[in-house]
Amino acid sequence: MRKIGYLLIMLRFILVGVTHADEITYEQHIRPILKANCFHCHGEDGKREGGLDVRLVKLLIAGGDSGTTLLPGNPEASLLLERVRSGEMPPVDRKLSAEELDLLEQWVRLGAKTLRPEPDRIGDEPLITEEERNFWSFQPICRPPTPKVQANDSARTMIDRFVLAKLEANGLSFSTDADRATLIRRVYFDLLGLPPSVDEVNQFLADEAPDAYERLLDRLLASPHYGERWGRHWLDIAGYADSEGYTDDDTPRDWAYFYRDYVIASFNEDKPFDEFILEQLAGDELVPPPYSNLKEEQIQLLAATGFLRMAPDGTGAGGIDQSVARNEVVADTIKIVSSSLMGLTVGCARCHDHRYDPITTVDYYRLRAVFEPALDWKHWQAPAARRVSLYTDADRKLAAEINAEAAEVDKQREAKAQEYIDRTLDEELETVPVAVRDRLRVAYKTVAKDRTDEQQALLKEYPSVASISVGSLYLYDRRREAEAGKIDAARREKEKQLATAADPMALAAEIQRDIEAAAKLRAEKAADDLKRYQEKADAIRATIPPERFLRAVTETPGQIPSTFVFFRGDHEQPKDQVSPQGLSVLSTRLDSTLPTNDDSRPSTGRRLAFAKQLTDPRYPLTARVIVNRLWLHHFGRGIVNSPADFGVLGEQPTHPELLDWLASEFIASGWQVKQLQRRIMMSTAYRQSSHRSEQHETVDPENKLYARMSIRRLESEAVRDALLAISGKLNLTLYGPPVPVMEDEVGQIVIGKENLDGERKPGQSIPLQGAEFRRSAYVQVRRSRPLGVLETFDNPAMVPNCEQRGVSNVAPQSLLFMNSGLVVEHSEHFAARVLDLVGADPHAQIRLAWQMAFSTAPSEHDVEAAAEFLRKQTTLFQESPAKPKDTSAEMLALSSFCQALLSSNRFLYVE
Repeated sequence: MRKIGYLLIMLRFILVGVTHADEITYEQHIRPILKANCFHCHGEDGKREGGLDVRLVKLLIAGGDSGTTLLPGNPEASLLLERVRSGEMPPVDRKLSAEELDLLEQWVRLGAKTLRPEPDRIGDEPLITEEERNFWSFQPICRPPTPKVQANDSARTMIDRFVLAKLEANGLSFSTDADRATLIRRVYFDLLGLPPSVDEVNQFLADEAPDAYERLLDRLLASPHYGERWGRHWLDIAGYADSEGYTDDDTPRDWAYFYRDYVIASFNEDKPFDEFILEQLAGDELVPPPYSNLKEEQIQLLAATGFLRMAPDGTGAGGIDQSVARNEVVADTIKIVSSSLMGLTVGCARCHDHRYDPITTVDYYRLRAVFEPALDWKHWQAPAARRVSLYTDADRKLAAEINAEAAEVDKQREAKAQEYIDRTLDEELETVPVAVRDRLRVAYKTVAKDRTDEQQALLKEYPSVASISVGSLYLYDRRREAEAGKIDAARREKEKQLATAADPMALAAEIQRDIEAAAKLRAEKAADDLKRYQEKADAIRATIPPERFLRAVTETPGQIPSTFVFFRGDHEQPKDQVSPQGLSVLSTRLDSTLPTNDDSRPSTGRRLAFAKQLTDPRYPLTARVIVNRLWLHHFGRGIVNSPADFGVLGEQPTHPELLDWLASEFIASGWQVKQLQRRIMMSTAYRQSSHRSEQHETVDPENKLYARMSIRRLESEAVRDALLAISGKLNLTLYGPPVPVMEDEVGQIVIGKENLDGERKPGQSIPLQGAEFRRSAYVQVRRSRPLGVLETFDNPAMVPNCEQRGVSNVAPQSLLFMNSGLVVEHSEHFAARVLDLVGADPHAQIRLAWQMAFSTAPSEHDVEAAAEFLRKQTTLFQESPAKPKDTSAEMLALSSFCQALLSSNRFLYVE
């Protein structure tokens, strides 16, 4: 990775702009190499190994303990070149590339030039150069002029003009529009993550109005399922998880879903993104403490701060170094914030100045100071202590009333229990000698701690009395039942004698007494009676409103911790104290200072001020980062294809003017996501077909110029959701607690509620009442237990977040669709649905199933090939002795065909 970094550094800072050898300068070309490889030991943090500081050319010439290091014009005599060419420097894991060495030698040979006069001296604090400040992503967002293009007719929107200008410069043009069936499937998956129904496709194909496509976009953007799709994209970068991670226990987060629901709802209502950012970073600072009797708006503001609670958190677990765990939570939170909103690898400056980007260690800890009042590692609150109750005074009053009602039933139960105990005691005392009955009764009634030695001995002698308790009443019930059984047996014998008895009337009376005696013994079973009282009390208590909680971030009023720079990132080595502030590299264009304490608020106001800084139109990063992510999810690659790294090691924008135009439009529109998406999707660039030509392969094989639409594989959630939708089983319920996952008997992670026996083996499954068919956005995200079907299709691991999903094409994906019980089950549901809709006609079945799976009609060739497949499969199942008796061969064949459709690339990929 480091080698790649060096190569990128060299390409970015060295080759770019070097048109003549004599233009090589220290600031532009050499300093980045030395900063990445040498500053750490020779200049940074006051460190001067060998007495050498390499941060200025004059310091290189001055040299260190070994004398002068640099002789301008004489590379052969320069100690700098000697050491790096021999491999002695940098250390073993930091060797320079051949290109870097050659450039360094050229620079020395040509006089070791600087771009501008150097200062007389340099302090220990990091120096940010003009070149670093002028890096593209740190420049203000300026609305670029409209580019001129030749093919004006193909440019439907301003977006098209920026794309087309690049295409024409490379001898390319837009591809033709995708056909309508392809387009509607693309749009549905992009906006909803679900396939269109056959009726929806047919309606769109039949709609010849000029605005048909536009109305389709508007309808889908207004769908409540839009938020589930686009909320899931944001949850990736936010690091959303329903478990704490960090330790092997991976403790569940019972209330994390409030944040997930907040995100989905925010996208659905098209909340301005600057508000969305502000609420996530500082929603609690907009709600006055104490956090009780919260209104719905306040609940949402606090739920939003769940964003700052998504980092793995082991601080509630035992057996770990709490100081380390706490500081890791803070570090991971900073990583989530910086990668999602700033598009920078700020975490690289935790232990030392960033090797490539102008982010200093002081910058890092100034940013940490923004969050320290809420995440104070010295006065830490474990996850359970950070919960905010949603109980209101009205809830508490109602709960108290219900508890009082249940308590009355408890009293009745206790009184009844005492009656049973007294009755049982009387019965047992009848079985002991008369001489000890009174003493034994007194001993039993005496509180255990007050009993005399004589009483204890007496009770020990008569354990049947001593053991009488509420918990043992059922044993005496059994004894009474046994006694009643004996009476019944004797009664039956008497009944046999009734006809021949000398005095049948007397015997009949005796039998009646036996019946009454047995009935009396059975009349009141103490355990059953007391259980009824308990069930009644439990039923009453079950009506108490459940107490729910938010995983929120809050500050303790008046508690303002100090933040220190940790030397080399070690919390046990605090150095200089710092105050909250934004990045120094931006300070010349934007006031980066932040308040230490806002006296107008009960909180410090630091995070609120930071959020406002990030969403200031003059801030160069946030809007660019967000619009780039929107573009990424529509086109399969970002304009900057390293969406979480807009720094030196990140990829350069392929269309920088387009990126700035999108960002400026985004800001001007009030940070409205749906409006920008609509602009993107109305463009010719988006509507193109995915057809690849020889010219495309030659000029732009990676499709960086967008001369066609890239074919994209569905994400893991969309794969599962589409499977459920096509099978007719999808449960579209919005919001709420997560659908649980568990480990099955063979170790696979499946949907289900864990029900383990005493040996931690799976017990009988607990029905989920249809929740198992909910959308994947609602499936529990356990860091250590990703749902198997999702993991197979590259579901991200949240460590701590997912900056960009990978897309693999591996054998387990095909094997899953061939063998998975889930796929087989839903293929059967799919087949049953087809059969129900069109009956037994194989050709009609094929056409409908094809349309349901692919959103397009099959060709006649496809129909005939599929019909032949059905015939062969039907024959195979008819001849198979293993065929289930209750399923026809035709139905099994249709299920196989449906499974084949779902296993195909046409189902798994979007054109």
